[in-house]
Amino acid sequence: MFCVTREIDFCYGHRLLNYDGKCKHLHGHNGRAVITIAAEALDERGMVVDFKDVKMVVAGWIDDNLDHRMILHRDDPVVETLQGMQEPLYLVDENPTAENIAKIIYEVAKSHGFPIVKTELWETPNCFATYSE
Repeated sequence: MFCVTREIDFCYGHRLLNYDGKCKHLHGHNGRAVITIAAEALDERGMVVDFKDVKMVVAGWIDDNLDHRMILHRDDPVVETLQGMQEPLYLVDENPTAENIAKIIYEVAKSHGFPIVKTELWETPNCFATYSE
C-alpha cells in the first residue's frame, strides 16, 4: 500500500453546543487538516496522486468554505445575529467538533474521487481528531 499525505493550514472559529467548558464560547483556532490518501499501485507517473491536485481541490474547498469562517451548528442561536452582520459562516447539522470537521473534510476529498484513507484535524499543536471509514 502506498500512502501520501498533504497538510493544509487554515483558520476557523466555532463554538460547541451542549458543552460545559470554555469551548461553549465563540473562539478560534489555527487548524491543520492532514489528508492521507492511499493506493495499492502507483499511476503511470509513479504517484498515488499529485500533491498539486490535492492542494487545488481539497485546500481550495477549505479556503472557499472553512478558512476564516465561523463553523457553527445551524441551530446555534448566534447564527441569525452573525448573518445579520454579514459574517462568513459555514453551517453544519452536527456540533462543530474537531471530529465532525475532520469528517466533513474527509467527505469532500472522497466526493472528488480521491482514495482517501483518513483525515486528521489538528485544533491545537497538541490536540487532533481523526476520521476514517
